[in-house]
Amino acid sequence: MDPALGPVSISYDLKKETWRRTLLLSFQSLGVVYGRLSTAPLYVFGSIEPNAIESREEMRELFSFVFWTLTIIPLLKYTFIVLRADDDGEGGTFSLYSLLCRHAKVGLLPCNKNSGKIVNLVEESPKGKLESKARKAIEKHKSSHYLLLFLALLGACMIISDTVLTPAISVLSAAEGLGRSLAKISKKVFSSDKTKHHAAKFLKKYVPTPAACAILVCLFTLQHYGTNKIGFVFAPIVIIWLFFICGSGLYNILHGDHQIIHAISPIYMLRFMKKINLEHWKLLSSIVLCIAGSEAMFADLGHFSKKSIKITFVCLIYPVLVLTYAGQTAFISKNLGTEDVFHLSESIPNKNLQHVFAVLSLFASAVGSQATITAGFSIINQCQALDCFPRVKVVHTSEKVRGQVYVPDANWVFMALSLAVTIGLRDISPIGKATGLAITCGMLVTTCLMSLVIALNWEKSLFISACFLLFFGSIEAIYLSTSLLNFFHGAWCLMILLLLFMTIMVSWHYGTLKKYEFDIENKVSVEWLTDYSPGLGVSRVPGVGFIYSDVVTGIPAFFTHFITNLPAFHQVLIFVSFKSLPVPCIPENQRYLVGRVGPREYKIYRCIMRYGYRDNVRDTDDFEDHIISSIGEFITREEYDSEALTSPEGKMMVLDSSMEDRNALIAVPEESSSTGDAQTLSESGSRRNLLDTPSEITHSPYPVKKKKVRFLLPPESPKMRASVRLELQEIIDARESGTAYFLGQSHLSPRNGSNFFKKILIMAYVFLDKNCREPPVALNIPHAALLELGQRFRPEPVWYGLWAARCYSSSGLAPTIGARYACK
Repeated sequence: MDPALGPVSISYDLKKETWRRTLLLSFQSLGVVYGRLSTAPLYVFGSIEPNAIESREEMRELFSFVFWTLTIIPLLKYTFIVLRADDDGEGGTFSLYSLLCRHAKVGLLPCNKNSGKIVNLVEESPKGKLESKARKAIEKHKSSHYLLLFLALLGACMIISDTVLTPAISVLSAAEGLGRSLAKISKKVFSSDKTKHHAAKFLKKYVPTPAACAILVCLFTLQHYGTNKIGFVFAPIVIIWLFFICGSGLYNILHGDHQIIHAISPIYMLRFMKKINLEHWKLLSSIVLCIAGSEAMFADLGHFSKKSIKITFVCLIYPVLVLTYAGQTAFISKNLGTEDVFHLSESIPNKNLQHVFAVLSLFASAVGSQATITAGFSIINQCQALDCFPRVKVVHTSEKVRGQVYVPDANWVFMALSLAVTIGLRDISPIGKATGLAITCGMLVTTCLMSLVIALNWEKSLFISACFLLFFGSIEAIYLSTSLLNFFHGAWCLMILLLLFMTIMVSWHYGTLKKYEFDIENKVSVEWLTDYSPGLGVSRVPGVGFIYSDVVTGIPAFFTHFITNLPAFHQVLIFVSFKSLPVPCIPENQRYLVGRVGPREYKIYRCIMRYGYRDNVRDTDDFEDHIISSIGEFITREEYDSEALTSPEGKMMVLDSSMEDRNALIAVPEESSSTGDAQTLSESGSRRNLLDTPSEITHSPYPVKKKKVRFLLPPESPKMRASVRLELQEIIDARESGTAYFLGQSHLSPRNGSNFFKKILIMAYVFLDKNCREPPVALNIPHAALLELGQRFRPEPVWYGLWAARCYSSSGLAPTIGARYACK
């Protein structure tokens, strides 16, 4: 592990939320967060087998389960408890895990292992907090660390799997309603009884699946518009849907069974439990679907705010759902034994309104899927930033809300899998069994992690933590057992999805961890470069070299191999590291950590870029300019900044990522930098081949693409110390000479004798790494200036290295060097 430099305080600039913004977010949350909870009545009772209910009393008992499940889980657990455990506005299982990693030493992710305090933003816990027996026990046993990571990955996989299942069951249930509506219309169109029968049968059987597939394709195609636009478009649909089902529920309560309100008494649940048998117990696997979408209230927190989510649920969603389920139960109790009585569309009082309902339910079901799709994007964004998911492109769809993201690659995978489930099963009953299992497993994981947050983060007593775990965990365990009983009736589908996503996440975590351990074990000290490289005949060539590596101290192994075989490196050398921390975002004024490597005359620097899992640091066009500007600021403040950190390599300084307030180097657009200023770049800064020695420099016949920004010394630069001014001028000259980027690539291969499980993980990692659509460093680096250095190794002490280098100058010249060698 890298040496510690001491903690750096962190503070977030949180803007006060106004009531106007709260109401606006509440309106948008209807179309994103609560669409699924609102459309759950489409399939809760509809997934029950028609002959499973024998009496009106049983329906009342099931409604009692629905009422208390809605009250205890989404209202009490999520609205009033879990939403308080946000990670600076971000929710989901990984946000709970990141909270635990920061308040207890349980991190196993590369971002927890590789940073140490040199890049850490987490303040030390108070002394009393460290003395907690629970904290000591968890930190001491390594098995508990693996268990927590497994729970975080399991919860994430459940949400991602639910992102596949929910669109399938929501849209298919609505499409079945459309099929029944068309069947009723066909009976009025045809005169022959035989024709009516065949037409109705054909429409019921063959219309739902194609219609559902068409809607799913449209739904996933709309995702690129982002949460903000989708929320505004979908929210009115949900509002109309809520008023529609609420009015229908009130009508059925008044005209069907107005005594149904008495069923909210828990006595009805006790009656159900007394006469329980295996077949009745399986009915609860359908009842658990009434809370489908509750986990999205927490997972989608980064897209909205706690206040908006709470107000919307308590004031609108909860009362409407209670009235809807009560009315549907009253209708079923009155018409028990009638065909299709369990489907929500049949409870609509007017026949003409049933046709309107069929169309409205199609739109509402599409909206209902949006909550889990949005949650899936958020979870993937968190997992990727914490090195537990392959590199995929993440598009931030809002400049105001950092958590609103869209993941194109994941979106199309979700669509393909959802279509496969819809076409393969073609019935909401087996899909409902799989969805119920995903819901209960995800909620149980959240309960386990939340109980630890209560004890370790909130510093409550173990008794309170245990009460939370036992109370909510026992309820969710009951529903989990009912879902497992239906394993061969559709729940097996979830296991396939779970195996797929868990393999992806575990293999990526394992491969990333092994690559980092290899880099740490094979790095060399700074003295090798500063003291021993002159003996190898190493020469300095004009230009700036950016070396991208995961190590934050020392020299990466791939660069030492390069120097050994090609004894030359640039006039200015900058080691750049990107470090993801288990926090949502890093403040702008604490993002860069800049320091010097070796003596001043070597002009070797280190820049550590720190970011959280909600920060957008990829696809940055001006990243190089920010680094140059930060180094210039570091040089001017190096000897006078009393807050600079001390590292084994020298001082390191925390700097703002903005270039606006810096006065060491002035960034000037290219068009205004050709005015013959006295402080402009020297003539020696003409474009050169970066690997030519000074005596071999020739003018390039190829057209040169000018940089967008040039740096100048400020007008008051003569007042600077001569050594500082000279060093800044040398950096300016070097940048004008050209820029090259060194990118280290390590390639894993299983060693002989590895067990089957490790071979599978490494093979999966290699496949994912080669097929990632997003590069390791997505900073729009020009290909003409990129140099890739790769090493192939096996996760064992004796390694076999193989690397190849391609070097181009930033002026667009043809390749100048190609090298290949092997070593043991």
